[in-house]
Amino acid sequence: MLTPNLTINAEGHLCIGGADTVTLAKTHGTPLYVMDENMIRENCRGFARVIREEYGGRGMICYASKALSCKELYRIVDSEGLGADVVSGGELYTALQAGMSAEKIVMHGNSKTNTELQMAVSRGVGRIVCDNLPELKRLDQIAGEAGKTVSVMLRIKPGIDAHTHDFVKTGQIDSKFGFALETGEAKQAVLAASLCPNLKLVGLHCHIGSQILDTEPFAEAARVMLRFMAEMRNELHVTLPELNLGGGPGIRYTEEDDPKSFSEIVRVMLAAIKVSCAELDYPQPFLLFEPGRSIVGGAGVTLYTVMAKKTIPDIRTYVLVDGGMCDNPRYALYHSRYEAMIANKADQPRDEQVTIGGKCCESGDLIGEDMPLQAAEEGDTLAVLATGAYNYSMAMIYNRNPRPEMLMVKDGEARTVIKRETYADIIRNDI
Repeated sequence: MLTPNLTINAEGHLCIGGADTVTLAKTHGTPLYVMDENMIRENCRGFARVIREEYGGRGMICYASKALSCKELYRIVDSEGLGADVVSGGELYTALQAGMSAEKIVMHGNSKTNTELQMAVSRGVGRIVCDNLPELKRLDQIAGEAGKTVSVMLRIKPGIDAHTHDFVKTGQIDSKFGFALETGEAKQAVLAASLCPNLKLVGLHCHIGSQILDTEPFAEAARVMLRFMAEMRNELHVTLPELNLGGGPGIRYTEEDDPKSFSEIVRVMLAAIKVSCAELDYPQPFLLFEPGRSIVGGAGVTLYTVMAKKTIPDIRTYVLVDGGMCDNPRYALYHSRYEAMIANKADQPRDEQVTIGGKCCESGDLIGEDMPLQAAEEGDTLAVLATGAYNYSMAMIYNRNPRPEMLMVKDGEARTVIKRETYADIIRNDI
């Protein structure tokens, strides 16, 4: 199986976290997101353990909300001692409503509105990551009007090639995110932030991309950032105590993927940090990491009902389902690859090559092409694996298709954590 939380029961059905996916589909309907709570908790604990054991606990794991944001997930990561990385007022509001401490929240975003900044300041968010000089100026003014001193970090582009899809590379110079090192923009930002009377510059942030399967890009990012921090100490007399190295560790979407574990990634990064700090005579910083996909991605599956099978002789066979790009737009956006199976025939060989098509009125509404699958029939339950990240969070109501229900499974028992949208929900704000 692709992930250890997936099994096949005596009936030949796919199970996740001990729960029969065929039964879940019949009971709750499809499309249906299903998440495994135990796997999420195990991932959270593993991330926290590495920081504790390899760096003396001098760091914090902040769950990257954009992977999947809902109240129950924030409750889980909070109970495991993690903080949260949010990139919008909506994610911040959800985290606070779930009971997360604002002090453990890092606020990101490359184009924050004044309303979002005011919300972050008034609620006492622990760190706000500034992306550009106009935002820095606006935040300083908002903090002054609120009579507060706000802790800020600056997002830096370290110029690292993350070896991933162009759409999810974020650390190179040609990116909408952050301050570039090559142009002197980053140095200008450090000087500007240090002169803002209502801001306290506590550190730097970088994020080089997503679904990264190797360790060296992370290590090189750490080295680049520490060299710049030492440069700012020497030239501007600004010693920054914190370094946020973002997220980006990849997961196993297909049988061919071979991602490095977070332990491997962090050990390589920590080695680079310790060597760099010794060479630069720079104090080892408090570290922040922001994993998202690697916490929730493999913990989820999406279930569909097969509506039809359409064979075009000598061209391809389509398996058409009752969802698609409206609940998982990643193939349409990135041609992201997945593994799928017929959940009620999970013990049978996947000996057909098919294209899985959705119900949206778009020829590009596909979940995958040339995918191995068991022989599909109308009424079968189709499971797409490793869909815990960037599926619900990117879902939309295109063609006015309601967003699916989400279940959280623990020890074989399922509970609803996000209700299925209704047509009434869709028209609620229509006038």
